[in-house]
Amino acid sequence: QVQLVESGGGLVQAGGSLRLSCAASGRTFSSSVMGWFRQAPGKEREFVAAIRAAGVFRYYADSVKGRFTISRENAENAISLQMNNLKPEDTAVYYCAADPRNSGRYYSPTEYNYWGQGTQVTVSS
Repeated sequence: QVQLVESGGGLVQAGGSLRLSCAASGRTFSSSVMGWFRQAPGKEREFVAAIRAAGVFRYYADSVKGRFTISRENAENAISLQMNNLKPEDTAVYYCAADPRNSGRYYSPTEYNYWGQGTQVTVSS
């Protein structure tokens, strides 16, 4: 079992930055692929970024590549998402998720067994 709690969301102007954090508990965290997803009103949940267990391999959606950075601190059971140069289209609820099976399909929300409650990010124009 993995429990996830996100924090760090808020309201920011376009071009600004936010840092999201996800605190995890559970023995399988350090061996899990961890991901960030987001869901805007009326839209499906979409992949944002993922990081494999050792923290070496990171993956990003094209829409955030070069602006967002995912990182993890296994010793602290935490991951973060640094978001720079935010755009109004980044507005969504952001979710942290864990895939203890390391399925390989890091971009698919169906592969993640555990989810946080979400944190709202709003970017004003």
